[in-house]
Amino acid sequence: MGKYERHQAILQLVRGERIHSQEQLRDLLAERSFAVTQATLSRDIRELGLVKAPGPDGRTYYTLPAQPDQTPPLRRLLSTLFVNADGTGNLLILKTLTAGAQPIALALDAEGWPEILGTIAGDDTILVVLRDASQLEPVLQRIRDMAGK
Repeated sequence: MGKYERHQAILQLVRGERIHSQEQLRDLLAERSFAVTQATLSRDIRELGLVKAPGPDGRTYYTLPAQPDQTPPLRRLLSTLFVNADGTGNLLILKTLTAGAQPIALALDAEGWPEILGTIAGDDTILVVLRDASQLEPVLQRIRDMAGK
């Protein structure tokens, strides 16, 4: 079975149940006769645009973005996942709820703000690198406004 069939199986699994780890997803795929390496599975997850979202029990699980094939809108993500932000020089740190950093960083990157060179996301922290230190306060305020803070 090829990549297309594997991708369809992954999407069916993610839509049908809460999958909390790559290992769990890999096991479920193996039950369906798809033997994949961790590297292949990571690539599949990235290509399919899967994100980790916090569940009601506090555990994260793989899901599709709210809008298929699009990054969820930044304003909506910030209003639900953003905790606070602070920065110095041309570095801005955003704190999020657990598992909120990656979806927000993806949405921020998709916005294409010219002031931002790039983002690096962990689980609940995002490093935003700005082009210039003079842009820190305006970007910080825009993010806070979008988050409703």
